[in-house]
Amino acid sequence: MTESVRTSTVLLLGLFVVGFIAPYTGLYAQFLMKCVALALFAVAFNFFTGNVGLLSIGHAAFFGMGAYVAGYVTKEWGATPELALGVSLLAGLAIGVVMGGMAIRRQGIYFAMITLALAQMVYFFCVQAPFTGAEDGLQRIPRRALFGIVDLSDDRVMYLFVLAVLVAVVWAFQRLMEAPFGQVLLAIRDNEPRAISLGYDVQAYKLSAFAMSAAAAGLAGGVKALTLGFAGLPDAHWTQSGNVILMCLLGGLGTPLGPIIGAILVVTLESKLSGVGVIQLGSLSVDLSTKVPIIIGLIFMVCVLLFRRGIVGEVAAAFQAARARRAPSSNDGKVAKRVDIAAAD
Repeated sequence: MTESVRTSTVLLLGLFVVGFIAPYTGLYAQFLMKCVALALFAVAFNFFTGNVGLLSIGHAAFFGMGAYVAGYVTKEWGATPELALGVSLLAGLAIGVVMGGMAIRRQGIYFAMITLALAQMVYFFCVQAPFTGAEDGLQRIPRRALFGIVDLSDDRVMYLFVLAVLVAVVWAFQRLMEAPFGQVLLAIRDNEPRAISLGYDVQAYKLSAFAMSAAAAGLAGGVKALTLGFAGLPDAHWTQSGNVILMCLLGGLGTPLGPIIGAILVVTLESKLSGVGVIQLGSLSVDLSTKVPIIIGLIFMVCVLLFRRGIVGEVAAAFQAARARRAPSSNDGKVAKRVDIAAAD
């Protein structure tokens, strides 16, 4: 077992253990399930943008459509949770292949704007489609038994189920990044012309990563719909894409745990600030519950200025710097290096 595999395995086990004991620390299961759903969404976004280097502003389309589809098949067709989540994953995958096929040949701001435009088309489709409930959305989505056996009406049981889904997705993405496929993605991010010169079909790799990211985002939308019991237009709006970008940058874009930490921080801030209410500043009354986006934006600006790599990225960089100082400076010392992608195959 390589060092990277051991490290990711320890991180996954730690994530599961911390998540498992969280409900017994006094935290509400509904709050934890919202954290898990948005953490899964952030992990999906990070897999593409963090490892390929292209900014997508259209991931809300996958998240929103996944929520709508999972909620609809559960409420109207009586689908069990595993089937509903499977359909939400396929919905995200299908939309991701179509959007990625149109956008993936562009770079930089052009790619970002194309994904935003296509996502807005999906949003306006959701506004008019009969199965979405328009502005009312899908409400009172029932929780049916998992595999027809496990009752998910208990919030803690439902939370453990979606926590297992999150850990499974994080594990799958980690295995992909440690495989030759992931090494090629990193090579494309760092030096795309060199990857092309080595004979790799760069467009196919990027489209594959985009489609997998979209599928996981659709799955996250399905998790959100089943756990919280509703799906609405805000799930598919472009601001949801902005939220997931904020989560990843705050926690650490391109790191395994950064998106999860960022999602938990954003959900916690929203929950705490919305419950503060009106505060008195001298003769001025300020309702903080209506200023949540502004406050989170200010906190984000401060964090970006102080922690350019994100919270997890800065911690990892500090550990690496400390390890480098302890390492011998002779040529016999251990030198970190990237395995050439040609040898990875």
